[in-house]
Amino acid sequence: MYGAHLTVAHLSDKMNISTNLNPLCFFPFFKASSSLAFPYLPHKSLCLTTVDDQNPSTMGYIQKTKNVLKCVLLLPVVLCIVYFTGPSVRLMIGLLPMQRCTLGSAEMLILDNAADARLDLQSRPDVQTCTSWRAPIIWEGMFDPDLYDQTHRKQGSSVALTVFAVGRYLDAYLEAFLNSSEHHFMLGLPVSYYVFTDTPEKVKSIKLGPQRSLRVIQVQRHTRWQDISMMRMKTISDTIESDIRHHCTHVFCFDVDQVFTGRFGPEALGDSVAQLHAHYYRLPKKLFTYDRNPKSQAFIETGDFYYHAAVFGGSWKDVKALTEACYKSIMEDKQNNVEALWHDESHLNKYFWIHKPSRILSPEYCWDTSIRNRTDIRVFRLLWAPKHYNKLRT
Repeated sequence: MYGAHLTVAHLSDKMNISTNLNPLCFFPFFKASSSLAFPYLPHKSLCLTTVDDQNPSTMGYIQKTKNVLKCVLLLPVVLCIVYFTGPSVRLMIGLLPMQRCTLGSAEMLILDNAADARLDLQSRPDVQTCTSWRAPIIWEGMFDPDLYDQTHRKQGSSVALTVFAVGRYLDAYLEAFLNSSEHHFMLGLPVSYYVFTDTPEKVKSIKLGPQRSLRVIQVQRHTRWQDISMMRMKTISDTIESDIRHHCTHVFCFDVDQVFTGRFGPEALGDSVAQLHAHYYRLPKKLFTYDRNPKSQAFIETGDFYYHAAVFGGSWKDVKALTEACYKSIMEDKQNNVEALWHDESHLNKYFWIHKPSRILSPEYCWDTSIRNRTDIRVFRLLWAPKHYNKLRT
């Protein structure tokens, strides 16, 4: 009824084989399995028979042909799954609940400054606004920007911003990073930029506002980008000791492949400041990518949150302690021929697990637009720039 007799020319010429093909074999069938559908081919007796069915070489060729057909038929389905699954998974992750702050008022926090007592911990019931050790997690809608500006001006706060622009990262990102910072980062406070690069002569001058300065410091370019990332800890520590501590009360350390797009103000300042990673803040802890290799100094089985090394800061004393500790751990790993899973970020997470940060910034302060919009992210303060690692890390 459905049959059609075809002769496969290149087979019949060499083997004198005729092949009966069922035309249904050229179309995928779908069988329901849970909520997904997977293609399969009909039984071989319906699809392919030969006059020399017992010939091993013929059987092998037939099997290979069927495997190729299966792959061809399966490919469109796989591509559809990949295309639609990414956004769907991100959407579902955004619906996962966060823990709630159990403190009745901000006065119960361990305060970094007087303005923290005015934080509204209950203004954001959709997110977690404090930690179990009574540190605030800063979200839009929780704080009065003017109050923080006034408080830190009265306290005489000043901020050092450190950023590394080595190799091709300088041309790709530095100018946009610095220009955007001038529009959004700690406006109204004295800010000192410390740009670390292997090519100081390529750093373009930018127009700086009042009480803002820029210093370019030459550093060695390591062969591996991982070493550049890890060795920055020593450079930051050394610069705090030799320079920053004499001029600034606070330090913020940034990756260069980012752009400021909204207020990044004094509400972010504290003794020890960590950044929630945009891709992990709503995931269960068992999915956090800590280094779980017991041979590494960065090893931890579990933690509180997963922190992003693209942004961290605090008082100069606390940042110096953090960078010194991370550098020490990195060097111990090197001596033992071990490298942490996510390099300096793994060591940073270990440090913050032992030494709890006094302040945590929400993902507003370092957002990846590939995640798409989420209702809990009401403002974008700092965005990941497009990544071109295949070009930049070669």
